[in-house]
Amino acid sequence: MSEPVSIPLDRRRFLASSVLAAASGLTLSGQNLFAADDKDPWKGFQMGIQSYSLRGFAVDKALQVSQKLGLLFWETFPGHVKVGTVPAYVAEQRELLKKSGVNLVAYGVVEFDGDEAKARPVFDFAKAMGIKSISANPKKDAATFKLLDKLVEEYQISIAIHNHGPGALYDKIDDVVNAVKDHHPRVGACVDTGHFLRSKESPVEAIERLKGRVYGVHLKDVKDAQIFKIVGEGDLDVVGCLKALKAQDYKYCLALEYEENPENPVADLEICIANVKKALSAV
Repeated sequence: MSEPVSIPLDRRRFLASSVLAAASGLTLSGQNLFAADDKDPWKGFQMGIQSYSLRGFAVDKALQVSQKLGLLFWETFPGHVKVGTVPAYVAEQRELLKKSGVNLVAYGVVEFDGDEAKARPVFDFAKAMGIKSISANPKKDAATFKLLDKLVEEYQISIAIHNHGPGALYDKIDDVVNAVKDHHPRVGACVDTGHFLRSKESPVEAIERLKGRVYGVHLKDVKDAQIFKIVGEGDLDVVGCLKALKAQDYKYCLALEYEENPENPVADLEICIANVKKALSAV
């Protein structure tokens, strides 16, 4: 793993206050605070954020912060954008996203069972919003997966099973691999790298074993299988994960996720971004 980038505390505070000021419309221009010299600083990845990282902000401010950080692809959690199929509501959400310059490409995490009447509104909403994948925690039964096989084919939207660490329904790599095999090609995985580390599993191995079925990534770091860390400062092989994704020509959202410090995460997220960019230089 590459060495993490260290930024002095006073610079962290300056960057945090600058981003928040910009999000409030106070002082900064609309320029991306983290623009790189090259045209694509993310090397072809749809680099974004799981909006749960910004759960301490209302959705409009969270979107503005994301834009200023240069994380222009979102996987939103339901606390920021709720499922809804009323046309006026969908139009309102689409306009909010358009103004922010952020693309909503993924949604989750959503529970699924064999109840089609509950599942269809989620897919209808995803279709209306242009969402490509739904991160999911489906029940492990035949009825649920039969329904998902049907709906992913009908809507052409992928299901990405989210592993959630020790004790969860999908804990180990085998849990996800065994769940998706023999099902529709659009039934796949959202690889949460931090939760695989909590489960004492290799995120790189997870990506490689689920090749062709990786429809989401939560790029999260953990130390000693229990302590959430800034990405690049825990046990995550960031370069290895990025190389494994690049080898698969991964085209879905690469969502940075940082669960700590929800009321003021911006300075920490800036360091995550710097570390990911450094890792990308080795890919």
